[in-house]
Amino acid sequence: MTAEAKVEPTAPIEHRASVGSGAEAVELAWFEWPATAARQDDPVLLLVHATGFHARCWDRVVPHLDGRRVLAIDVRGHGRSGKVPPFSWDRFGADLTDFVRQQDLSGAIGVGHSMGGHSVTQAAAALPDAFSRLVLIDPVIMAPEVYAARSDWPEGEPHPTAKRRNHWADWQEMFARFETRMPFAAWDRSVLEDYCRHGVLPDPDSDGFVLACPPEIEASIYLGSSERDIHAQVEQVQVPVTVVRAKERAPDQEGMDFSTSPTWSRLASRFPQGRDVHLPDHSHFIPMEDPALAAEFILGR
Repeated sequence: MTAEAKVEPTAPIEHRASVGSGAEAVELAWFEWPATAARQDDPVLLLVHATGFHARCWDRVVPHLDGRRVLAIDVRGHGRSGKVPPFSWDRFGADLTDFVRQQDLSGAIGVGHSMGGHSVTQAAAALPDAFSRLVLIDPVIMAPEVYAARSDWPEGEPHPTAKRRNHWADWQEMFARFETRMPFAAWDRSVLEDYCRHGVLPDPDSDGFVLACPPEIEASIYLGSSERDIHAQVEQVQVPVTVVRAKERAPDQEGMDFSTSPTWSRLASRFPQGRDVHLPDHSHFIPMEDPALAAEFILGR
């Protein structure tokens, strides 16, 4: 199927799952696209989104997945899931591990974009039989020296994402504001619509809508990105892993520039069965720019 072909998604079934325990227990929203009759015996596909995104950002990828059963979750603090702390990278991995265990997945294909890829890797290391293959799309697993040299954000200085606009008349206003601005202008228009449509919730205190991932939560996740070094877990993942990377960063490039990849260029070599795919013509937002291409990697083509 060509990238130009437009396939309208079907609405998924929405579910709830409780993960964590004690003060860290939270209810996650998750979405299911059932398998067609011809695909009942195929591996389940588990899709996990990036920081600040939500499960419905995969809506335009799903129609290209040939009728397989697909599960996609809203990570803690995102989408329709509970906004219960902590919003840490190890907690996201633990939540996903709980969810996979509850679903009794075996031989599934785990797919994660950005922070979602980091979480999928943690779950695969913890549950060796749950997955038969992983597809990590720019998974923000950085070089070991980045974790070793971790430095805190300047005290008292808010992260840029904490300043995101958090009130909208409706999702259409959000879309109109973003559609001509980078990086959103490079996205598939339908993906941007889904990002906006499902990325807001009714404002509990006034008319209009607020972001489904509050800016302060998104900011705290970015601030903690260099805290969770999972290279030891990477080496424990025995199934085939495809690492898809965007355009490489310049050596002196700093800050939040998602036109390039935050993923370590040698990451695939650390997986026992790793394969590296470099897409120099794409930004970090590969599934948003080309849903059909993302689906090709997921299907292993």
